[in-house]
Amino acid sequence: MSEDRRLMVLRAIVQDYVQTSEPVGSKALVERHHLGVSAATVRNDMALLEEEGLIHAPHTSAGRVPTDAGYRVFVDRLSAVKPLGQGERRAIGQFLQGAVDLDDVVDRTVRLLASLTRQVAVVQYPSLTRSTVRHIELVPMGSSHLMIVLIVNTGRVEQRVVDTGRVLADPTGEALVASIRSRINEVAAGVPFTVAATRLRRLVGEADGADRAALEAVVSALGDALVEEREERVVLAGQANLARAGSDFPRSIGPILEALEEHVTLLRLLGQLGDDPELVSVRIGSENPVTGLQSTSLVSMGYGSGSERVASLGVLGPTRMDYPTTMASVRAVARYVTEILDENQAT
Repeated sequence: MSEDRRLMVLRAIVQDYVQTSEPVGSKALVERHHLGVSAATVRNDMALLEEEGLIHAPHTSAGRVPTDAGYRVFVDRLSAVKPLGQGERRAIGQFLQGAVDLDDVVDRTVRLLASLTRQVAVVQYPSLTRSTVRHIELVPMGSSHLMIVLIVNTGRVEQRVVDTGRVLADPTGEALVASIRSRINEVAAGVPFTVAATRLRRLVGEADGADRAALEAVVSALGDALVEEREERVVLAGQANLARAGSDFPRSIGPILEALEEHVTLLRLLGQLGDDPELVSVRIGSENPVTGLQSTSLVSMGYGSGSERVASLGVLGPTRMDYPTTMASVRAVARYVTEILDENQAT
């Protein structure tokens, strides 16, 4: 029973410290929370929590604040991520449903997350290496040029224009375009892009006659699209929110801002999520392998298309954050983005 009570005391300390940013004393805990015990008992529980490394006293204050380990226990003991209110969920859905393409989805998502949580929002673009080809369209342009339109299941659309070296504005050229369109979609549509690239190269190797040069030009352009998009990207918003939490970074927010500029670092952190798209990941303070971010926490979650996670999104802020609300916001937004990608895939 005393262990359960200590967890209640820890939870109360976390909640009060998040709300007030002031060290929490036993008297305040008794006054604000219905713990059912005396201040002396609470002081004893706080002493045990301090021995366990879950709280500590900053400078000479009589109050206590959570440690990274204390926040970890608090997060792990959350029975479930509380759902957002119906109004909040409706607002998220309406804001994201207005997006016209994938770039717009990502832009709206990162701004929405920063606004909801008042933290720095990070959204990873879906990688083509984790996506599948939905359709490849060929559109004749001029006498010998083709526009290649690559449509991916995530909603991404890539365009390239190539010179086929063949006259396309006659019946023979039209038949050639139709033949190439049919052949490349037969081997590439509905499969992962990396597999599609291999199949397309094999298709060129099997081709012969005068059509081979045109087919090779199309496949080469599709391969270029894959190489360009293999370099994954992240988009950030809300960096100014760090300044409002300046007291949480007693040294400087400079190292944090420098770390945020290293997008490769952020991609690596987001990539360390598990493959379960239903789990919210929380990395707290010193758990973070990046030195400049060890005074922050990262709350993140994967989003996907179908059952596969294709990328991740999340928020980064001080360890003194409202974890339940932040986790609920990240989860809700990730689920809506997944729904939007699923809708794009179905249409």
